[in-house]
Amino acid sequence: MDSGNRMKQVCVTDVPNCFISDHEGFTGTIKNYTKDFVVTEIDIHQQLVNTLVVGPQGIDQPSPDAFPAKSKINKKCKQDSTIFPPDIDPSSLVDLDLRTLLGLSVYEELERFLITTQNDSDTKKDELNPQTQSPSPDMSLGSFPEKHQRMAVHRALRHHFPSLMTVTHQFEIKVRDNPDYRELSGLVTEEESEEFFRFIDAKVSGSTYTFRPDEVKDRRTAVHHFLSRRFGKLVETKSFNDPGGTVISVRLRPRKRTKDDSVEEEVYTAFTLRKENLETLEAISYMAATLGASASDFSYAGIKDKRAVTYQAMVVKNVPVRRLTEKVAELERRGLRVTQVRPASAPLHLGRLAGNHFDLVVRHLRLHADGDRQGGGQRGVADAVERAVENIKARGFVNYYGPQRFGISQSVQSDRVGLALLKEDMVGAVRLFFTPENGDEPHNQAKRHFIQTENAKESLVLMPASKARERLMLRALHRYGPGADGCTRAWLSLPHGMRVFYPHAYCSRVWNDAVAHRLATLGHAPIQGDLVWQQQDPQGDMGESNPPQIHVVSAEEERDGVYTLAQVVLPMPGNTVTYPQNAMGAWYQERLAGDGLGDARFRITGLKLNLPGCYRPLVVTPRNITHRLQERREEEKEEEERGEKSVSAQEGHILGAGVPPEPQVLITRTDV
Repeated sequence: MDSGNRMKQVCVTDVPNCFISDHEGFTGTIKNYTKDFVVTEIDIHQQLVNTLVVGPQGIDQPSPDAFPAKSKINKKCKQDSTIFPPDIDPSSLVDLDLRTLLGLSVYEELERFLITTQNDSDTKKDELNPQTQSPSPDMSLGSFPEKHQRMAVHRALRHHFPSLMTVTHQFEIKVRDNPDYRELSGLVTEEESEEFFRFIDAKVSGSTYTFRPDEVKDRRTAVHHFLSRRFGKLVETKSFNDPGGTVISVRLRPRKRTKDDSVEEEVYTAFTLRKENLETLEAISYMAATLGASASDFSYAGIKDKRAVTYQAMVVKNVPVRRLTEKVAELERRGLRVTQVRPASAPLHLGRLAGNHFDLVVRHLRLHADGDRQGGGQRGVADAVERAVENIKARGFVNYYGPQRFGISQSVQSDRVGLALLKEDMVGAVRLFFTPENGDEPHNQAKRHFIQTENAKESLVLMPASKARERLMLRALHRYGPGADGCTRAWLSLPHGMRVFYPHAYCSRVWNDAVAHRLATLGHAPIQGDLVWQQQDPQGDMGESNPPQIHVVSAEEERDGVYTLAQVVLPMPGNTVTYPQNAMGAWYQERLAGDGLGDARFRITGLKLNLPGCYRPLVVTPRNITHRLQERREEEKEEEERGEKSVSAQEGHILGAGVPPEPQVLITRTDV
């Protein structure tokens, strides 16, 4: 940590030693026990993922007091959603509450727009000359940069408000009155029009919808003509006599299977995963084996720490809710707790979260050497903690990627593997991946055997079952050999999320070095050529933004102090980002060229990887931070007196010998 809280650990040497504060702070250790470090994801709707409320259909719902009482319009739509034909499952149509997708203020504006368009539509029906009618007004719902966001909004809006249509211009979605709906509602009832358009939107091949009996032949003919003209390629219609009268039946034509059809048939199930002292990718491997799924079927918003208790959102493809629910107890026996199981409409994407909530315990508190001369003891530590926390509240801290991004205590860290992959040196990347650490643990013996012999079959026998990535690659290497093609196939045997982790680690290393260089050489204020956010909440979505939201600081803006350091961002290297237009731009060029990536496209075609890059703020200010000092529990004191070392102590994350720790621990909670 930074801004005074320099909690020094041996393992954090990979994080640059450049801060935004000269406050000396204190030292301490974290992750002494896994329960000392609890991380809970905050989703894009600002909800903790372990406190989601799941509705009766298993669909995510806001907490009961998150919004005012539902309006009549929304209530009506919810009632109407139950009148689908029996061969259509309405829960498959929309998996997200429209208010959650749009936000409460936009949703309320949409309701007012709907009422206005309905009144305008009624007026136009009464006009004698329809050709003189003015075009329908539209309303903007906002900008949705990601395709799956736009798909969810389109689908939810068509389901809830069939009388409206959506149009997209670049990332912006607008709604306007649906002229097809208006024409059909002039021939049948409003209720039938809503049912029919939901039926069409469901796109269930071979399904049917039947209008209510109508004995007026001319009106039936007009309905047939409308359906033929507007949906002729999709539907076939016929009239027949029903006990109640003559009805029109509409059937969706069977279609040839296409790639898009298979995508539509995919089933997604969302859930919250609690894990302890386990890597995210290891947990996925266990779940995949239990569910009979592939590791690549799982998606997530971010990789969580291993040495911690973590809660994170996940989505698994082609595993129905019922099957996952049936396996909950078995997964629990493996130490994986699965909760909040519900249907989803799409996979998760990296970075699709608002942040993380941390519950931390910092142990072995003491002052730095300079602080000791000023007066140590419990009072001195308490004062240093108080000053450091207030400093962070006021100024934030440098937003470095932590050591877990690069691999703690590894002989060859993940960013070096990623650099080899970006150079498309597949053999070199494999050898770096299998470089063993010091020690005779089974997985190190297996790695050492492969490096010495290149015998993947024998190494696979030695590799523990818990090492999922290593075993996947060894199987591929045994099948295809240790040459360039075999190594490429070995990397392809890993799920996409595992493959892309290594190039991302390299880009994260470059970003860490870039921010340290920026602060050390250009100071702590925005200057001409810096990149800044142009939005109110720079910490949303993991600090990543799309290019239209990035602005280059001008000389006038630097002089007038228009922006703050909290708005300055630096790019993660990629093929779509803009680099700073000052000395930092040249720094990036030199750094990438020095690593042999001067002309890199940040695409690894052989591994089906593309790195567009993103933007990350230099400084983050924690939200809702609280702290307190607490006496160590008696059992912890006894444990230390017996010399029983904690997990972190066993890995060398403790203070130097001969320095007695203060009998206090720091308990802190914050959102980042």
